Amino acid sequence: MDTKYESDVVAWAREQAALLRSGCFDKLDLMHIAEEIESVGKSEQRELARRLSVLLMHLLKWEFQPHKRTKSWELTIRNQRVAIGKRLKRTPSLAPLLRDAEWLEDVWSDALDLASHETAIPLEALPEQCPWDIPSAISLDWMP
Repeated sequence: MDTKYESDVVAWAREQAALLRSGCFDKLDLMHIAEEIESVGKSEQRELARRLSVLLMHLLKWEFQPHKRTKSWELTIRNQRVAIGKRLKRTPSLAPLLRDAEWLEDVWSDALDLASHETAIPLEALPEQCPWDIPSAISLDWMP
């Protein structure tokens, strides 16, 4: 068992798991194991950011194009809220991100780009900052 991390990460991960289970700690690729552990957290953060930006984009569409509201938009809003709630329940350490101004700024920027591209509303016509508080936005019972 000596698959290189760079050549086949899946085979490498299996080998590292086997080494851990067998107690062969001196053979572990600790630097890459640490990278992989960190990447799990980053992946969870990216998933939350993606879901929140899609939610905010649909809330923008809902508010700025009331004449185009569809059941599909409503379902997307609900599905994103449910998925965000599940992610926060399974990974409560993500919750502080919802209060992190810099992180939320990036999420809002993504939501604006998505909304502008989907609706053809110019970015300048959309709010520069999120007009809703995040607890309301992710609440199942709230709509703008």
